[in-house]
Amino acid sequence: MDELVDLYARGDLRGRVVGTAPRSRVRAENLPHAATQVLLRDREGRVYVHRRTLTKDVYPGMHDVWAGGVVTAGESPDLAAARELAEELGVETVVRPCFRYWYADDSADYLACVYEADHPGGEIRHQPSEVAAGWWMPWAELLARLADPTWPFTPDGRESVARYARYAG
Repeated sequence: MDELVDLYARGDLRGRVVGTAPRSRVRAENLPHAATQVLLRDREGRVYVHRRTLTKDVYPGMHDVWAGGVVTAGESPDLAAARELAEELGVETVVRPCFRYWYADDSADYLACVYEADHPGGEIRHQPSEVAAGWWMPWAELLARLADPTWPFTPDGRESVARYARYAG
């Protein structure tokens, strides 16, 4: 069944919903919606990096540090962020909002609702349909890897890391 997704007023950082559409139509027509991104850190300050499966509908097979996804119809970004972190990585913990911005390219057009979370410990359990592999990486190493434009990293993820680095100081 094709889930319904809220459509957002393009450029509105407050997140004003202006309609709904099936997810397949949102992807096919690159309609403006909202999506969450959660950066997971461990006690040593490392971030969790993962490689997306080859079956993902956007940016398949690329690396990312953001667990997250599309905000469904009637769902708040805060609830979507916690849900996506639990679904993708099997982690249930408090997610803290950081900032919002609009991201758009040929594959996506969305209000990026960016969050961070501390890993409470325990096993990370990948959702097999979304995460092919994952590992912890020091923040400085991540930034060094992202300096190489040939590293296959999601373009929206690159943008969000740059913005997060400025946000976190």
